[in-house]
Amino acid sequence: MPKDKLPRKNNLYFPTTDFKKKAWLKNTNIYKEAKKNPIRFWGKAAKELFWSRKWEKTFSHNPPYFHWFSGGKINITENALDRNLKERKNKVALIWEPEPFEEKERIFTYYQLFREVNRFANALKKLGVKKGDRVGIYLPMIPEIIISMLACARIGAIHAVVFSAFSSQALKVRLQDTQAKVLITADGYFRRGKVINLKQNADAALMGEPRHGREGIKETKVEKIIVVKRADNEVAWQENRDYWWNDLVKNEKNWCKPVEMESEDIQFILYTSGSTGKPKGIVHVCGGYTVQAYLTTKWIFDLKEDDIFWSTADIGWITGHTYSCYGPLLNGATFLIFEGSPDWPTPDRWCQIIEKYGVTIFYTAPTAIRMFAKQLGKIEKKFKFDTLRIIASVGEPIDESAWQWYFQEVGKEKCPLLDTWWQTETGGILITSLPGIGPFKAVFAGLPFPALKVDILDDTKRSLSAGRQGNLVILPPFAPGMLRGIYKNQEKYVETYWSQYGNKIYFTSDGAFKDKKGLIRIVGRVDDVIKVAGHRISTGELENAISRDKKVSECAVVGIPDEIKGEVPLTFVVLATGLKAGEEMKKEIIEDVRREIGPIALPKKVYFVKDLPKTRSAKIMRRILKRLWTKEELGDLSTLANPESVEDIKKIIQT
Repeated sequence: MPKDKLPRKNNLYFPTTDFKKKAWLKNTNIYKEAKKNPIRFWGKAAKELFWSRKWEKTFSHNPPYFHWFSGGKINITENALDRNLKERKNKVALIWEPEPFEEKERIFTYYQLFREVNRFANALKKLGVKKGDRVGIYLPMIPEIIISMLACARIGAIHAVVFSAFSSQALKVRLQDTQAKVLITADGYFRRGKVINLKQNADAALMGEPRHGREGIKETKVEKIIVVKRADNEVAWQENRDYWWNDLVKNEKNWCKPVEMESEDIQFILYTSGSTGKPKGIVHVCGGYTVQAYLTTKWIFDLKEDDIFWSTADIGWITGHTYSCYGPLLNGATFLIFEGSPDWPTPDRWCQIIEKYGVTIFYTAPTAIRMFAKQLGKIEKKFKFDTLRIIASVGEPIDESAWQWYFQEVGKEKCPLLDTWWQTETGGILITSLPGIGPFKAVFAGLPFPALKVDILDDTKRSLSAGRQGNLVILPPFAPGMLRGIYKNQEKYVETYWSQYGNKIYFTSDGAFKDKKGLIRIVGRVDDVIKVAGHRISTGELENAISRDKKVSECAVVGIPDEIKGEVPLTFVVLATGLKAGEEMKKEIIEDVRREIGPIALPKKVYFVKDLPKTRSAKIMRRILKRLWTKEELGDLSTLANPESVEDIKKIIQT
């Protein structure tokens, strides 16, 4: 940890002189240089990587579509693994900390990880997986999830990772959309001292029969399931479909030739919640994603040879993809992943992990920070955190109290605190302060990454001045790691991101404003997606899960503020005629959400109401529902067709 506290000027903090001396970027010149020629800027970054064939055109734009490094050929694993063998063969690449205290950690050098990836890549090929095939990955935070992603990339297969806490129903929808032919899962894993039977969920996802009176869903295209033996729990087994991981790799060779990928070939698909209820398969491509993951990890985290990087994000989310896997490996860094919950079995487990491994860069979510602050308050003096040099936040806007606690108790006022803004769609961090430059301002993400052009617009496309809140947009040339589409739904891609302000402006769906220095503060979503503990969950997807029950006539879900999770769902349900509300019905609805989406989406409250407030065009006024809960001014109710519903709901909430 730096020995001196960060210099402060009013409400701004700056890196120390010593930190600046050692940083990759020390002054604002990089912003000026990148602004002059953003395309050349990214081209220069791309030259730091290995390409089996150099690109012909750095950037091309046919709105709303754009391409980077056209004509180039690359394989991300050659840059993440092979490229590091010459000088970092015996350097630690991956540290895995299991949840059970009594279990030993697993450590992989770059050469060991290289061998494991190649062996599993060969195993996938023997099962018939080839370039362009989709592979579902439904694994907990164990080394095999990293190996699986890299093995898919090695042979040109497209991986689609599904968060392991998602239900079998949520998994099924994603497997159907990708038409994955292979699913990689585990027998189980440990979470808060319990064994979670993951294979059972995977099996259920492949079953198409009706359950609980609902319609069944069509079978997936999955032909093979590969199972990692993790928890050694009993699992159902289907011969000629199910294979143990160890049996597949034990006789495989340590070398698999990497497949040359066109720059615009699909690297992976990752699902994020959409406002319509159906999850969107975000498409990221090989060339641009590799370049952006490499450079943002290097510069934003000021990555050095002796760093130990711990991003607490699950690999099932984009932060896990970019900053718990690809980004550190592309930079030859050492990174850590943890199987369990950071506050189990004791609230200071995460502190112990930082101390045990000498973590130097710690990247976590405001939800976790608020939880840590609530559980621990002032951190015990035995946790010195003297190895930490950068702390960072991701997933949702961080509030003032969480920022200050994190800065003071974890960073000891000596570490730059990076509040990073980005999305599943952007592939990497796009707005944050750089650690060697600053400034760091509570609740402000900072400046756009060099070469990135953003603006804040009102609904008439007018650029807003400092202090005025509007819609955050991204202007061309777009970052190379940004999405290229929604899988199998280009119409939705255009409608969601390129229609609000025309097809040359990317609409982020986030509200923001900037201060007089140009630092940007993100204020939250402007669409019907809520962020629960940093995870984007569609209100439409929640409503669909609840409405599938024939006892439910209609429902509405809104996000409300929560001290720990940032936002949580609040549910209003109108039952079918003749049915009475009660605790059993409430339990059914909660179980519906758990089964269809997962425990992350469970509503804070379920209210049974006679009617939902609607406009004369039958649009449910969710804004009113939210304000009834938060006790804000309701605003204009003149457009309501049924104003009496508001008073009824108000009484129900108050009782």
